[in-house]
Amino acid sequence: MPKSTLPKYNEIIPFALAFFAESGATKWRLSEQPLAHAMGVSDEALLIEYDSGNGKVFLDRISWALSALTSTGLLERPQRGMYQLTDLGQTFLSKLDTVEAYVKKQENKRRLDKSKSVENHPTDIVDAEDITPAEALENAYQQILSERYEQILDTIMSKSPREFEHLVVKLLSKMGYGGQVENAATVTQSSHDGGIDGVIKEDVLGFGRIYIQAKRYQKDSAISREDIQKFVGALAVAQSNKGVFITTSRFTEHAKEYALGLNGNTNLVLIDGLQLAKYIYDYGLGMQVSRIVEIKELDSDFWDEMDNGN
Repeated sequence: MPKSTLPKYNEIIPFALAFFAESGATKWRLSEQPLAHAMGVSDEALLIEYDSGNGKVFLDRISWALSALTSTGLLERPQRGMYQLTDLGQTFLSKLDTVEAYVKKQENKRRLDKSKSVENHPTDIVDAEDITPAEALENAYQQILSERYEQILDTIMSKSPREFEHLVVKLLSKMGYGGQVENAATVTQSSHDGGIDGVIKEDVLGFGRIYIQAKRYQKDSAISREDIQKFVGALAVAQSNKGVFITTSRFTEHAKEYALGLNGNTNLVLIDGLQLAKYIYDYGLGMQVSRIVEIKELDSDFWDEMDNGN
């Protein structure tokens, strides 16, 4: 289920205000189920997490909605982790349909007040996006990843087919296949490969072997069922039941169905262009770190040991 099926944080704002008006001072995490029920969010949708693993999306959006309500004076925090309605918030209970617009206006005003170039750029006011800062960061990260994957595939396509064969053998070695076996990964002779482009020895004596076929195809091309059948035939000639077919393009549905239907007689893994780019990126093959962003959050155990003010 995609994140787009969940309410955005600004849509949660009026429901959150109504919840705390009814519940009184309450720990914010206890609002998750009531708000989900009020907004028709299913139990399944509550489990949706960010792709980066940084927690549940709906709960995060609730936290940003509460932050917006607090920064604009409609809620207050009597103690850490708890929220309650303010007198100003009370005045909006009879006009909940105006809360979202009020919060957005106040947030824009606060941004404008903090801007150092207000006098020179008085019109540089941008409406608050209907996503949280954490989601904006997540979206930017996913966009960067998508661009990197495209760059990886474009770069591969600028190299020769022979270099591609060497690349995929290096990648599988980087992923740990071949273990501690010296010179475990090799590229076959191009004129006598018999449909096999590379071999990885799984043990010192070479009893276990993984055979590789690498096809550097354009993105709009596709690997057919017949291509997969030929590779399976090459595996049979090599007396092996382990193969990896890697391409820069994609596999047809018939090709994927055929590979899945081998019923364990042959262990065949298909890696398409997108998955190939992800592996190259994740395992850092030919990649270097350009930037590290570290974001910290409050240590609740540390701060909760302090006495609250009167």
